[in-house]
Amino acid sequence: MPKPRTEPARAAHASIEPERTSVTVAEARDLILNSVDPLGSETVGIQAAQGRVLREELLSTEEIPPHDNSAMDGFALRAEDVTSVPTELHVVEELPAGKRSQQKIGPGEAARIMTGAAIPEGVDSVVMVEYAEASGDRVVIQQPVTRGQHIRPAGADVRPGTRIAEVGDLLRTPHVGMMAAIGRTTVRVCSLPRVAILATGDELVEPDRLVSDGRIASSNSYTLQAAVREIGMEAIYLGISPDEPEEIENRFRQALRCDAVISTGGVSVGDRDWIKQVLAGLGGQMRLWRVNMKPGAPLAFVMLDETPVFGLPGNPVSTLVAFEQFVRPSLLKMAGRREIYRPVESAILTETYTKPAGRLHFVRVTLERDASELRATPTREQGSNLLLSMVHADGFAIVPGELTEVVAGTRVPVQRICSPELRSEPGF
Repeated sequence: MPKPRTEPARAAHASIEPERTSVTVAEARDLILNSVDPLGSETVGIQAAQGRVLREELLSTEEIPPHDNSAMDGFALRAEDVTSVPTELHVVEELPAGKRSQQKIGPGEAARIMTGAAIPEGVDSVVMVEYAEASGDRVVIQQPVTRGQHIRPAGADVRPGTRIAEVGDLLRTPHVGMMAAIGRTTVRVCSLPRVAILATGDELVEPDRLVSDGRIASSNSYTLQAAVREIGMEAIYLGISPDEPEEIENRFRQALRCDAVISTGGVSVGDRDWIKQVLAGLGGQMRLWRVNMKPGAPLAFVMLDETPVFGLPGNPVSTLVAFEQFVRPSLLKMAGRREIYRPVESAILTETYTKPAGRLHFVRVTLERDASELRATPTREQGSNLLLSMVHADGFAIVPGELTEVVAGTRVPVQRICSPELRSEPGF
């Protein structure tokens, strides 16, 4: 029978120590983000381009609009034919959008034209249909005409060589529309990380296997999958590993096929917390282990060759807080994003908050705007096991480690966790 791998795992752990065992939030953030880089590039179709980061300059090869066209429904004519009003003209053609005239409009003539239709040869103005009375092939112009009115010239929007977006720009909805307008159906973008997610713990079961046997649902597994998908990346779920070093190692070997790995549980100091030992045994470089914050202090960050591994704590709120502060911005950076941080705003704390000195606290709060003031109210209890508090929270009030009390009415920085906006700086 093969020898269990428990002893080698312990030995590996003993020989490899993290570069930093306990750091501030800012130090941990800098250390982690300085360890990851944007991935390579790939070509995607126009329908997959939104939300991706450009890896090539996007230039127009076309003129938009491609020809002079009408800005209104009305009549295309020569301004010199309308020297006084009313003036009657002969309607020689009708031009819907998408049809180009094959004839030149002569003196005393007009063409009925629709918005967007190409301006026929020989005319220089359009009169709105509201200022014309048509009957059969005759039209009476009721308003004076200015040369060039209601005509959109070719190239008024875009000319060949116009820069639509630069390398590093985030492709938004208007960019996709411009790509279509100039006939671009593919574009080179930064690759998106494929993120492996692994839960560990004998106490965990999948949600559909809950029975009254003392075990709990692995909610973190599904929280993390949702959090990864929320930022447009692929989550590869590797299931729940029992607290056995050999099995944990097997799961991590599978996970390393991805660009980043997130595990949850097993990073504390218990007898069956194997994550750090297993990662060290795989040759991982432990960069840090613990962060001076609450919740979410136990945090293992390991680099396995070029693959970042985030060992998050097992309590559900701790997992989410650690993901928000360190994993989310790292994955966005790997996807080439410049704006990677949640926005931070100033708010008035509505209730006094007390804590021991030493650790920075992320206090779950609800936010409400009263007149021009943003007010932050702590959710009921702040235990790291209370997942429902995250359902109710709009953000985290940030209380520095050295403080022991923040009295009601004090302004505090609040990191919004429900805002779609991002910033290029952390804000605290």
